[in-house]
Amino acid sequence: MAVRSPREQLYEVFADTSRETADKIEAALEVGTDYLEIPIGFFTRIDDGTQEVVHAAGGHHLIQPGESCPLRDAYCRRTIEIDAPLAVQDVSDSQIHQRAVDTFGLGAYIGAKVTVDDELYGTVCFADYDQREEPFSEAEELFLELLANLVGSALERRAYQQDLRDRNERLEREKQRFQGIAENSFDILFRVGADARFTYVSSAVERVLSYRPEELVGEYFQEFMTDAAAETAAAAYSRVVDGEPVESLELDFLDRSGEVVVLEVNATPTTTDGEIDGIQGVGRDVTARKERQRELEMKTRAIDEAAVGISLADMQRPDEPLVYINEGFERLTGYAASAVLGRNCRFLQGEQTDPEAVASLREAIGDETTASVELVNYRRDGTPFWNRVQLSPVFDDDGRLTHYLGFQNDVTERKRTAQLIRLLNRVLRHNLRNDMTVLSGTGRLLRDGDADDVAALGERIERISTALVELSEHARRLERYARRDREPRRLDPRELTAEVVEAHRETVPNVSIDVDVRTERAICAGRELREGLSELVENAIKHNPTAEPRVRISVVDDGELIEVVVADDGPGITEMEADVVSTGRETPLEHGSGLGLWLVNWIVTRYGGSFQIDADGPDGNGGTTATVRLPALGPDDAVADAERGPTLLFF
Repeated sequence: MAVRSPREQLYEVFADTSRETADKIEAALEVGTDYLEIPIGFFTRIDDGTQEVVHAAGGHHLIQPGESCPLRDAYCRRTIEIDAPLAVQDVSDSQIHQRAVDTFGLGAYIGAKVTVDDELYGTVCFADYDQREEPFSEAEELFLELLANLVGSALERRAYQQDLRDRNERLEREKQRFQGIAENSFDILFRVGADARFTYVSSAVERVLSYRPEELVGEYFQEFMTDAAAETAAAAYSRVVDGEPVESLELDFLDRSGEVVVLEVNATPTTTDGEIDGIQGVGRDVTARKERQRELEMKTRAIDEAAVGISLADMQRPDEPLVYINEGFERLTGYAASAVLGRNCRFLQGEQTDPEAVASLREAIGDETTASVELVNYRRDGTPFWNRVQLSPVFDDDGRLTHYLGFQNDVTERKRTAQLIRLLNRVLRHNLRNDMTVLSGTGRLLRDGDADDVAALGERIERISTALVELSEHARRLERYARRDREPRRLDPRELTAEVVEAHRETVPNVSIDVDVRTERAICAGRELREGLSELVENAIKHNPTAEPRVRISVVDDGELIEVVVADDGPGITEMEADVVSTGRETPLEHGSGLGLWLVNWIVTRYGGSFQIDADGPDGNGGTTATVRLPALGPDDAVADAERGPTLLFF
């Protein structure tokens, strides 16, 4: 049999897969001592300035496994400073430090550094007590360099294998942990392969969907969903396999009985050798939560969309600010939530708000009881309205007052109707009493034969009768409009004024009516506005004693409103009558005597407008000027966006 060379022996040692790395290094040291004919061989680990002997061959008492010394006192200090092996024939004639020589007493030395993953690990060395007669040969140095490389490679392989074992152990522990979590979790854990079939489903699926895990494995995941959810899930699956995780995706699954179960799914891609080959994720049953959410959304929507205003004030914070208002409150008052949250609701009060009503609310709040009052409040644009306010206290579990719930309801229309009825009764009583007194006196004159001019008395009776008929007609029209529902619409000012003018030119041919329309916008009001403008023109004509009465109608833009002015050159309305109609305030001493102007006022204010009448004309030279302002509509504006609620008839 051929004799194997020392190099071949080294290859054979390190190629033996049955040996542990430590055995291989020890065997290699034996090969080296035999080849180099040198008694001592050792392998060291160098760390943080200390050299420790790991394996050794030979009987040197300081060069045994576990022995260590500072690197500065070791022969290996110089070894690690150079790239090639350090071969010293005679230590006394070398760069090895004297401290090392004094410590170990070695005469000859050859060593090489060992690197693992390009980092210094230690050294592999051979030494003799005496100096050598011949220098170490190149072959011997190459042998040592080979040994150092083989040791380094073996250590790298051992470290890799250990790391691999550690990782596999961690993976196994994680797998066991995952399986433990999966089997005990209320959520469904799953994996889906590249073919969109389940490869794993945790046991929670039986509790949630009444399927056993093995019934789902191997099946397409879309088979267990509604059609709509399957489409959504397929699109989400495509995104995940493209590398995009999916979070909080709600899908409608079908349980064994066909009932819908809503699962909230989170999923991420799985990879093998860097390639995405499926997805993994978790599905949480949120059916009950979705039901509660739908119920809450329904209640919230019902509250937000309620016709009445709803508010909530925090009674535990300074000045008891509003912390919630619904959309009905915004519509009622014109204030957005962002403008009022954090404020006390007294911003709705104004000049005509009854202090006693406010005090009644404050007293109820102080007593922590319910309250209900009707009072004048003001919208964001300054228009007043009658508000029926109801307050209810809210207590916590300990009985402490925390909030007040408020309900606001616009009762302006009802209050206007009640005021109108009182107005009709007062005017009718007043005029009937006065006119009937005159008629009674005229009748006595005719009965007693004391009349000097029977024809004049007849004219008086006819005039009073006509006035009473007109009063009755005005009352009937007012009552009809009060009963009719509000129907705001788009009214073209040119068509509107043309209809009014045409009607009066037919009945009074000698009247001069000038019209000047200087706006391209429409008026937002009901069709009864035509009756109101016609009343103003009729008054201007009827109360003008001249043969050719003159009336001027102008329509112009006034910001968000359109202003309609009806002016005449007649004798003018009385100042008291004008003030009562314009300000909406009546007293026992100051009140309107007719119903015509109240008819106009009722129509205009019903659509959120204002009515003002000037007793001295526009230029101060007599006549009457009536001014109507109503919401304007641009070409692209919707009636619903421009319409306004009714304002007060009078305070």
